[in-house]
Amino acid sequence: MISVPMRDPREDPELLALVHRYVMPGRRYLKLGGPLLRMEEGEYGRFLRALREDAGAVTAEEIGVLLEGGWRERRTAAWLVAVGGRTEFRERVGGLLRESEVCCAGASYAVTLASFGAERDAELLAAYLERYLRRPDLGYDQAVVWGALLYVDRDRAAALDGLWREWLRTAPHMRHRGGDPGPGYLSLVRRLRAVVEECAEGVGGGVPGPA
Repeated sequence: MISVPMRDPREDPELLALVHRYVMPGRRYLKLGGPLLRMEEGEYGRFLRALREDAGAVTAEEIGVLLEGGWRERRTAAWLVAVGGRTEFRERVGGLLRESEVCCAGASYAVTLASFGAERDAELLAAYLERYLRRPDLGYDQAVVWGALLYVDRDRAAALDGLWREWLRTAPHMRHRGGDPGPGYLSLVRRLRAVVEECAEGVGGGVPGPA
């Protein structure tokens, strides 16, 4: 992947306009992911309707610009890609996941790839794990990516089980957590994938909250 200098909305009018349009309304960037699962029904419905509308309105060029920004822009772009079913961004998202240039966006990349759910998505998730499960010193997004791979391709995950177990044993930040967090992250990915699907289907009226 060719490294592209990260764009800063404070110095980039084009990106700043997109941040105001897609990232900042209602502090959307903070609510994408786990916080969605804790929303009250009314807020959840409004949030999904707005996200669905923006996923339908955003252009490929605008997504490309957002993916050149910081973690807020990239997290938001990943969800717009997922809800919009924009598989043309698969390689871009997979590359950003593998490079892990910014914090706080990896889980959104993983959910996006899981939402596509094809063999290539499993390959991209596995490539990340093959790289970062060998780095117990880095507390990146190994656990949620593992959950995403379990969701997409259990056979491919089984082939990496030894690396996963070794990472759990040797990663300092995982030693005192106890047990295997994989099932919990699989459940998280499954629930977020269901949110993506519900949003993409364009459920109208009173959208129920997640189970």
